[in-house]
Amino acid sequence: MLDRPRPGRDFTVTQVGEMWRLSRPQHPGLAQYLHERAAYVGAPGAGYTVRLVPTGQVTVVVNLGAPYARVARIGARTSDSGPIGSLVSGLDDGPGVCEHPGGQESIRMQLTPLGAYRLFAMPQSELANTSLELRDVLGPEADELAERAAATTSWSRRFDLIDAALLARIHGGPEPDPKVVYAWRSVTTRPGAVSIARIAEEVGWSRRHLARRFTQQVGLTPKTMERVARFQQAVAMLSRPGADLAEISAACGFYDQAHLSLDFRDLAGASPRWCASAAWAVEDAIYLA
Repeated sequence: MLDRPRPGRDFTVTQVGEMWRLSRPQHPGLAQYLHERAAYVGAPGAGYTVRLVPTGQVTVVVNLGAPYARVARIGARTSDSGPIGSLVSGLDDGPGVCEHPGGQESIRMQLTPLGAYRLFAMPQSELANTSLELRDVLGPEADELAERAAATTSWSRRFDLIDAALLARIHGGPEPDPKVVYAWRSVTTRPGAVSIARIAEEVGWSRRHLARRFTQQVGLTPKTMERVARFQQAVAMLSRPGADLAEISAACGFYDQAHLSLDFRDLAGASPRWCASAAWAVEDAIYLA
């Protein structure tokens, strides 16, 4: 096992499986765009395979160590990334798998979809359900950022470099449409409470126009984004002791327990009961296969 990294004055170190997780508070200028940002350090040979489930977030990894062996969508023949280093994974509406051979050293960011829209200045629909090399989206500056971060052994300095790069690009990126922002917040904070037709009426668009603009700037349709948000609510409730599927189904707005099970099969590739007994890493929005 790799020696525990020494905690810094501005970050903490915790153990996640056979890796160390380094984290520090968010930069206030990134709070509305960045869900979480943390570094992961693993020993050579300490490889792993994890199943990925939809999180409603866009993942960006600046890789400083060994590349991932593959990141793939389960059941999709064309989504396998093959070996991949620094990467971006767009929003998903189904399960995936991630394999790493060990020797991981990386900084991973979970961005809100609208934060990713500003960061990448491109339609988020082009990133949905896929994983790409970060340089293919950001260009040479992605490699330059990884090289600068790898050139220092100071994790505080590495976090500073990442934050500065994010701040520069996000604040110079395109502003999401306020109506899309309203719709995104509606379907993610209260999934199922208000119909998509009602949200479209509230913003003054047709449902078709809302779906088109929303998918361009968020990555998924409003209905699919709502489904992912409802699934995540159920995931959080499942992690609590004594979780009851009937109560979770009612609280999260599923028609019944069968409806909940169907969504878990589609989105996680497993039953709620299996997920409840599996090794979840809830704070990282992944669970172990």
